[in-house]
Amino acid sequence: MSKINVEKQDSVKLYKIRKILEELSQKAGRGTELISVYIPKGKQLHEIIGNLQQEQGTADNIKSDLTRTHVVDSLGKVVQRLKLYKKTPERGLVMFCGALPPEGGGPLGSEVVKVWEIDPPKDLNQYLYRCDDHFHVDILKDMLKDDNLIGFLAIDAKDAGWGLLNGDKIEVLAQTGSGVAGKHRQGGQSAKRFQKLREMELSYYYNRVAETTREYFIDIYPIKGLIISGPGPTKEDFINGGYLEYRLQNMIISTIDSSYSGAEGIREAFSKASEILSDFRMVEEKKLVEDLFREINAHTGLGTYGLNEIIELLKNNVVKILIITDDTNMNRVEGKCRRCQTIQEEIVERPQVIPKKTQYANNPCPGCNAMEVEANEQDIVDYLELLASKTGTQLEVISGHAEHGVMLSSLGKVGAILRYNPGHAK
Repeated sequence: MSKINVEKQDSVKLYKIRKILEELSQKAGRGTELISVYIPKGKQLHEIIGNLQQEQGTADNIKSDLTRTHVVDSLGKVVQRLKLYKKTPERGLVMFCGALPPEGGGPLGSEVVKVWEIDPPKDLNQYLYRCDDHFHVDILKDMLKDDNLIGFLAIDAKDAGWGLLNGDKIEVLAQTGSGVAGKHRQGGQSAKRFQKLREMELSYYYNRVAETTREYFIDIYPIKGLIISGPGPTKEDFINGGYLEYRLQNMIISTIDSSYSGAEGIREAFSKASEILSDFRMVEEKKLVEDLFREINAHTGLGTYGLNEIIELLKNNVVKILIITDDTNMNRVEGKCRRCQTIQEEIVERPQVIPKKTQYANNPCPGCNAMEVEANEQDIVDYLELLASKTGTQLEVISGHAEHGVMLSSLGKVGAILRYNPGHAK
């Protein structure tokens, strides 16, 4: 049986990268003035800086005064940031920079040069420089895809099913009947002749299953491991009979005894494979949510939900593990008075962010009545991460589209496992 090494990924970091890429995908320049720079690991930064300074010289030929200014300023900003690094980060570095209109829009010439620096989630091996009317984010988006694909084959003498564990979902790909006669012979046939025919049918069926398995898990989905399940000895007969291509034979990480084959067998095999696949993110998320619901349903006082309540518990160092879905789409909006430092805050959904910031900025400070309130916003995960870091709380961002993320969504998309029952605290 083979063993798969899965590199653990920081769910909060991946969430932040996805958020930034989602934001950058919607940005558009007034001209070809948005810069994307991908710096591969091991690349000498002085070479990159030299290339960008050359591009600054070339930008002098741009006809539009405004576009030329924006491109030169953006390149200068990137060079300035790169000079702060002693060497290229371990996995490489990605930078996006460009002149963009202020939030809420603005007239021509009101653009502000902004820069984003991203530590890629995997090793970056290609160099790219582009100056375009949009940011080139596809390379980073591809890096976010989970390439640790696991194939499932659920087989018995009656039918077979194929499934795929891909990132945050288990997908049933197909199922087929065997066409093999049952073990009891029909009238008029001798036992030996019937047995011989059944063995031929099984052999044909196994070859057909092996060919489909190769098509799915070699040609279409390049899996890292294969789990074979099913009731009875059929799965062992299939494996030991040498029907599978050698590459797939070497990828088998486990066989699982199950009550079903086909599509239902795929789901059963996945539920029984938690220990085998413990390093896979979907299995981790499943366990987190199951642990939370177990505490809630057992009324231990160690499981809770509700954003405002959890924030208070977080501030009081009661939360052990905080779980939130990646589609929560909430922001903390803060209004801070520059004169007396009074802070107003509210957590709102994304569409209400700008109206709430406008409200804070256009109304006097409730502390000193001065019209000097500065409004800022913060993604809810960034805010929770800040609070969690102060108390050593484990923060996990899970997929809101997977089965267990949908379960958490029924509780308001955020839940927490506590260190102790605050109702029993003395």
